Amino acid sequence: MKKRMLTILSVVALLAIMIGGYFVFQQQQAKSSGSKELTYAKEETAILAGGCFWCMEPPFEELKGVKSVISGYTGGDVKNPTYNQVSAETTGHREAVLITFDPAVISYKQLLDVYWRQIDPTDPNGQFVDQGESYTTAIFYTDAKQKQIAEQSKQDLADRGIFDDKIVTPLIEAGPFYEAEAYHQDYYLKSEKKYKFYRAASGRDDFIDRHWNDQPKLDLPKYDKLTDEQKKAKLTDIQYKVTQEDGTEPAFDNPYHDLKADGIYVDLISGEPLFSSKDKYDSKTGWPSFSQPLEPGNIIEKSDFALGMKRMEIRSRHGNAHLGHVFNDGPEPTGLRYCMNSAALKFIPKEDLKKEGYGQYLSEFK
Repeated sequence: MKKRMLTILSVVALLAIMIGGYFVFQQQQAKSSGSKELTYAKEETAILAGGCFWCMEPPFEELKGVKSVISGYTGGDVKNPTYNQVSAETTGHREAVLITFDPAVISYKQLLDVYWRQIDPTDPNGQFVDQGESYTTAIFYTDAKQKQIAEQSKQDLADRGIFDDKIVTPLIEAGPFYEAEAYHQDYYLKSEKKYKFYRAASGRDDFIDRHWNDQPKLDLPKYDKLTDEQKKAKLTDIQYKVTQEDGTEPAFDNPYHDLKADGIYVDLISGEPLFSSKDKYDSKTGWPSFSQPLEPGNIIEKSDFALGMKRMEIRSRHGNAHLGHVFNDGPEPTGLRYCMNSAALKFIPKEDLKKEGYGQYLSEFK
C-alpha cells in the first residue's frame, strides 16, 4: 500500500513539475517576443533606468502631469532587443522607463526628485536582488537643458549626504528607446500578487525606507486613492457595482449612451481624462462607445474570461475602476469599439473644461 502511495505521489510530483515548466516556458516566450522602437518628444520625455522596470512604473504613474510610463530597453547597440537578449547581458541595454509628461503640470526636476527615491544610486553593478549591466541605474537626458538639470540634481543629492558611498548613477545622452513586450507593461497592475511578492523580496523597499524615512516628503500632486468606505459613500449603488464589482449597467438606460454634446469623459473616481466626444459614435448597443481613448496612458487592458470566453477589459489606471470592454468591431481608422459604462464616467462639457481643470483639452474642439 505504501509503495503504491509513493508511486502515486511521484507521478503527481512529476506532473506538477511538467505543468510548472510549461507555464515558465510560456511566460518566457511572452517575455521574449521582441520590442519596438518608440519616437518621443524631447522636451516632454524623461528616460530613467532604475533596475527592474516593473518597480519603476508605479511611483511615476501616480503623479498628476504624467501622461504615460512605458517600460523598455535603451542604451545598447542591438535593435529591437528581446527580454532574453537584454537579461543575458549581450546587448548593452538597460531596463528603463520612458515617461511622457506635461511640463506645465510637473517638471523634469520633480521627476528626478522622485527617481532618486526609488533606487540605490551607489551600486555600480545593478539594483538590489537584480545584478548585471541591464539593471544598473542611469539618467538618459534628451537635450542640453535636461543634462544641466540632471547634473544639478545629482550634485544636490550628493551634497545632502544621505548615502555613505559615492553617487555613481551616470548621465547618458538618450538614444533609441525600445518598448518592452506587452507582458511587462503595467505588470504591477496586471499581475498584482506576483509583483508584490517580487518587490517585497527584492530588498528595494527596505533600502528606500532606511535612507528616506527621515527625509522631508515630496509634495507633488497625485491622483486621489479612496478607501472602499469612501467609495461606497461617494458612489451610487450602480456606480459602485460597475466600477468596483465589474458590473454592467442596463443598455439604453444610462445617461451617456445617446449624449451628443462636445466635451470629454473622465474617470468618475480619479478624474483622469479618458475619452473625447469627438471619438464617440452610435454603436447601436445602448452603451457609450468610442473609437479610441483621449489619453491611452490612462487606461489598462486586462484579459477577462468571466463569461467563458476571452474579452479585453478596460480599467482606469489611477482610479483602478472597471470601465467596460474593447472590441474589434469599431469604425475606421482604428477598427475598435470601446464599449463603456456611463456609471463609470463623468462628462465635462466643453464650456466647463477650463473651470474644471481640463483647459488643455479645449484645442480638441476648435
